[in-house]
Amino acid sequence: MQDGIKPSKRSIAYFSMEIALESALPSYSGGLGVLAGDTIRAAADMGLPMVGLSLLYRKGYFRQELGEDGTQVEHAVAWRVEDFLKEEESRASLSIEGRRVWLRCWRYDVKGVRGDGVPVYFLDADLPENSDFDRGLTGSLYGGDTFYRLCQEVILGVGGVRMLRALGYTRIRRYHMNEGHAGLLALQLLDEEAEKAGRASVRKRDVENVRRKCVFTTHTPVPAGHDQFPMSLVTRVFPNREDFFDLKDVFCADLMKQILREHREFLDLKEAVQAGTSLNMTYLALNLSGFVNGVAKQHGEVSRMMFNGYDIAAITNGVHAATWTSPTFQKLYDTHIPGWREDNFCLRAALGLPAQEVWSAHQAAKKTLLDVVSQRTGTQMDPEMFTIGFARRATGYKRADLLLSDIERLKRIAAAVGKVQIIYAGKAHPNDPGGKEIIRRLFAAKRALGNDVAMVYLDDYSFDLGAKITAGVDVWLNTPQPPLEASGTSGMKAALNGVPSFSILDGWWIEGHIEGVTGWSIGNSWREGQGAPEHAAEVESLYQKLESVILPLFYGQRDGYLEVMKHAIALNGSFFNTQRMLQQYVTDAYFR
Repeated sequence: MQDGIKPSKRSIAYFSMEIALESALPSYSGGLGVLAGDTIRAAADMGLPMVGLSLLYRKGYFRQELGEDGTQVEHAVAWRVEDFLKEEESRASLSIEGRRVWLRCWRYDVKGVRGDGVPVYFLDADLPENSDFDRGLTGSLYGGDTFYRLCQEVILGVGGVRMLRALGYTRIRRYHMNEGHAGLLALQLLDEEAEKAGRASVRKRDVENVRRKCVFTTHTPVPAGHDQFPMSLVTRVFPNREDFFDLKDVFCADLMKQILREHREFLDLKEAVQAGTSLNMTYLALNLSGFVNGVAKQHGEVSRMMFNGYDIAAITNGVHAATWTSPTFQKLYDTHIPGWREDNFCLRAALGLPAQEVWSAHQAAKKTLLDVVSQRTGTQMDPEMFTIGFARRATGYKRADLLLSDIERLKRIAAAVGKVQIIYAGKAHPNDPGGKEIIRRLFAAKRALGNDVAMVYLDDYSFDLGAKITAGVDVWLNTPQPPLEASGTSGMKAALNGVPSFSILDGWWIEGHIEGVTGWSIGNSWREGQGAPEHAAEVESLYQKLESVILPLFYGQRDGYLEVMKHAIALNGSFFNTQRMLQQYVTDAYFR
């Protein structure tokens, strides 16, 4: 082990369907993967004995190309695995449809600020021993049909645990499932418990032992974000008892009654099976985890409503401070706040930063971004002009076009109060026609704005591009339909660079928002039983604050705007980071 920690000493296994480690390593699609990468980077900084597991995607997610009208075209990503990862000798296997599927893994070492490391293993089924179909199971991220997706989740959960064993990781204390995709790992652990006891079937004490080992983080209040698989596909993947467990014994409520009888409170899977017709991966993870959490305080409340009867805590997400701080702000912090990388809470001292140095660092980051805009689009944007940034996955509930609800009013504001320019970016999922239509609407709005409000849409949104946008704009816009934003992290990245948020009160922003101090709210917050805020009221709030508060402050009271920028760093940057987040996982979930 390059980092000096033997596999037998690692005690936390972190499973995620996607992990973003480098922009050019196409192992992620968006926020879930970026959070996973930031979590692992923070674990390395803190010296946590963690190991990461994911799948290798030889075709990546996709490269986005946008036509003149905003029509999205997806292209496969070409990359060489050997340029980023090192193949391990160990092999593991599992059964799919009665076929033996062999797995290898590739390793990436994440190095921390103090020299500690966290190994990340990417599972790969592209071996000559496997069938053509099986070799392709680690081909595309979120590609293929429902059966393909189920097979991928079997490889992640079941194959991931087996690969850990093959690599020598024998003393894992906690298995952290980053979303329900890895839920099947709990069933592999159940089988191991039964096997250790010399039994072929699961008992109450096996369930208790597994629940103590499992941590589950749910990320979405959107129903479509919770994977469900028809039981016909589940039994197709595992057709008989020759495999390591009989799914019927684990999933079906009537057989669980026979197994657990009066102890069904330990594994009530009626909801997981949904009357025997489907497997819900979220319910599977809920039922087999001893600690469950949402990713913001409100998301914890929403999750408890969605999954009534389950004990769901809340640990608000964060971002890896050193990764998302621009080079110019890193230099500024190194000069005035030494030690901020080792202790992110030191950034609370940002209130004492010299205002002119903050502005100079910001303008340098802005120039870097506008140079990218010029190179990609040919559009020359003005570095002195107020610049709004919005870069999210293009999907309905994120409402990327809320700012453009009234084109003529936006033009009037820009003419009367201060010029505005807008930078958009974001991919639509290949199977999300609504998301693709949003991009086309944004392109139409760009044409309608003409020369009155400059606007660009940067294609092929990536890790590196996201870092430049969050650091280089003057305000970060976020307009989700509440309460559908579980957390969101882009505004946290912006805050580390002194960029305030202008956002709907949803997700993390409810906790980070202090009006006029760390940024500005749009409309009112969502409350249970009151429904979502009125669309028209949100649009009015957006335009009114832009016109009467934000633009006058930016153009007429620069010192006041700089105070908001410094408070964004000191209050939000110092707290909404993965260092603080992981410290909560350590005390609440990993070592309790």
